[in-house]
Amino acid sequence: MNKLPMLLDCDTGVDDAVAILLSKYLNTLELVAVTTVAGNVEVEHTTRNTLQVLELADMGHIRVYMGAAKPLLGETVTAHHVHGQNGLNDMVLPKPRREPEAMPAWDAIYEYAKKYNGELVVVAVGPLTNLALALAKYKELPQLLKRIVIMGGAAVGGNVTPSAEFNVYADPEAADMVLTCGAPVYMCGLDVTMRAYFTAEELDEIAALGSKQAVFARDVMQSILRFYRTYKLGGVAFHDPVTVLYADDDSYFQTEHAGVRVETKGRLTRGKTVTDLYSDKQMEHNAYVVTNLDRDIFKRRVFEIMAKYGE
Repeated sequence: MNKLPMLLDCDTGVDDAVAILLSKYLNTLELVAVTTVAGNVEVEHTTRNTLQVLELADMGHIRVYMGAAKPLLGETVTAHHVHGQNGLNDMVLPKPRREPEAMPAWDAIYEYAKKYNGELVVVAVGPLTNLALALAKYKELPQLLKRIVIMGGAAVGGNVTPSAEFNVYADPEAADMVLTCGAPVYMCGLDVTMRAYFTAEELDEIAALGSKQAVFARDVMQSILRFYRTYKLGGVAFHDPVTVLYADDDSYFQTEHAGVRVETKGRLTRGKTVTDLYSDKQMEHNAYVVTNLDRDIFKRRVFEIMAKYGE
């Protein structure tokens, strides 16, 4: 089976790191490049973290392109309190053996889209600034992409505010540009990612697989696990890993065609993904919203991939 090329756009913190590890052994997608953006931590950190995790995964050949250091408008939002000061639960990995490429991320997205001519799948698991800049600069970009799969938003609720999920809140204007760009956009928001959780015991089971990558996956998630415990949740949500796995195989997920726009002006609702699944006055159905999954299959898939590192 020929795999589709995948470009991962990320703000590498703890769950992005696990998503990168999982991306090595996908069934239908092949990782061809990574672009970085400010989000969980500053872009210098997310870029270094990306290079380090790729080397940990023995994927040091994958090119990395540094992207936006701030959102299109407004102040930069970070999540050090969840991901640690360095973005990786303050774990220390070996210094990367290489630097990011000279080309900025938004140009790289376009160049890879041109190279693969309608076959490129962009999986974006951080703020959508890089994609928005690429869309603004290259008007033909939507027609060059197979699809865009994002971790962001929520049909109901939020996490950084009662109305908004972090990645969209960090750059609402960029998110609205992406959702309305004309390419097929799939939104893996909190509706599904909060259901894709691992308990502390299940994280230990991953580490028990024995490889350095499996142990790292357990250890790096401890800061976010502690954060979730303050809210008395049963485990840690695998936000970015589940988005990568959805892009690879959506057969065990529930997806709805819907209208989605982002509130950019509201004082209390800035960053809200206004999602029309059921209303009488229907918005244009411009996106696909992932609402549920079979957690048992998801968990089994994570274990299958992480076990390959020990082979």
